[in-house]
Amino acid sequence: CWWLDAHSGLDTLQSQVLPAIKRPADSTSLLFTGADMDHLAVETATFKEMRVTALVTAGVRGNAMRLSRDTGSYYEPGTINIILMSSMGLTERAMSRALVTATEAKTAALWDLDIRSSYTPRRHAATGTGTDNLIVIQNSGADLTIDNSGGHTKMGELIATAVYRGVRRAIAGQNGITGDRGVIARLAERRIEIDRLVAATQLPAEVSAAAFEAATRRELERPAVADLLTAAMSLEDAAGRGLTRISTGFEGWCRQVAGAIAGRSVTPLRPLMEIDPHTPALNLALNAIWNGVLADLLKPED
Repeated sequence: CWWLDAHSGLDTLQSQVLPAIKRPADSTSLLFTGADMDHLAVETATFKEMRVTALVTAGVRGNAMRLSRDTGSYYEPGTINIILMSSMGLTERAMSRALVTATEAKTAALWDLDIRSSYTPRRHAATGTGTDNLIVIQNSGADLTIDNSGGHTKMGELIATAVYRGVRRAIAGQNGITGDRGVIARLAERRIEIDRLVAATQLPAEVSAAAFEAATRRELERPAVADLLTAAMSLEDAAGRGLTRISTGFEGWCRQVAGAIAGRSVTPLRPLMEIDPHTPALNLALNAIWNGVLADLLKPED
């Protein structure tokens, strides 16, 4: 329903939806999203008589954000919506703490999938989207009422488990993003497209852009080359948080991979391309791959 009249604001959407579902406004909470309900993920975690079910929709292509780094400037759909339902009674304290526990689990799922900020994708992993919402529902008729749902409690564990699994499933359904996707897809999520990089590369006349791109894509599918890029992405994130720096050891690994692609030493590595001055590790790794592919294409026939 988001697209029916989204630009008129949430009040207008609510005034249209509530009569359609025959619900009173004073006792109804609505979560709006641009995600497809066919991709709703339902996950349940249990322990003895305790049960928690999370209903999750998620879309992270349009407005995923790294809070504390990205700027809040406007509103658009995307949204991770979560409805948590407990078989146990929950005090107000437990319901409030459940918001924190579920939020931490959601962010853990995003980081484990390497979901990127939609605004600064090369530098920041996302912590959520700018429009995330969460509803906690307790069982008011339960025989037992829980007073805490923090990380040290069994209720907190069940909430985190259900939310984590639900967020990952919902993102896979809505956006097709899974943990086993290849490095080409992960580069694209950082707005690094192979075809555009090749088009911007100054190649010698005897090497066509089509041949260079085809060879590069083949190399990126090789585990040894993919491992270098995966490490570069992780190193980039860690360096951006001040946890490490780009060392000569990593530069040596880049030269080694270039040589393995070319079948001989490639020294020195020519500056064939640069993505962004703020991404030195990715610049080094991709430039090494570019050098190796070009050297391989230019080597004389046996």
